[in-house]
Amino acid sequence: MADHGAEECKKVDVSITRVFELLGKRWSGPIISVLMQRAVYFAELRRAVPGISERMLSDRLTELAAAGLVVREVDEGPPLRVAYRLTDAGAAMEPALKELRLWAESNLREPSEGGC
Repeated sequence: MADHGAEECKKVDVSITRVFELLGKRWSGPIISVLMQRAVYFAELRRAVPGISERMLSDRLTELAAAGLVVREVDEGPPLRVAYRLTDAGAAMEPALKELRLWAESNLREPSEGGC
């Protein structure tokens, strides 16, 4: 085993921890990805993220709004409709997310079919 000397391990950066606590949750990334394109009504967003339940979508949108990344806008209608869009802070993630997508395309293997 390699000797790493007496150097102490650095602790994880607090900002990185905060980012992954929020964006590391299931569904957060796909939701943000859809909202990068344009403001979207709740029902459209649910259809755009296959497999997510209404409850989970609502919970994730609430978390993203509390973090200042998403804004909820009510269209009084009729019918009453609720749309979501990224804030300036949310939209500012676009370059980083594009780089992560490119990295994933180059470095992550596709999941194997068949599940084994």
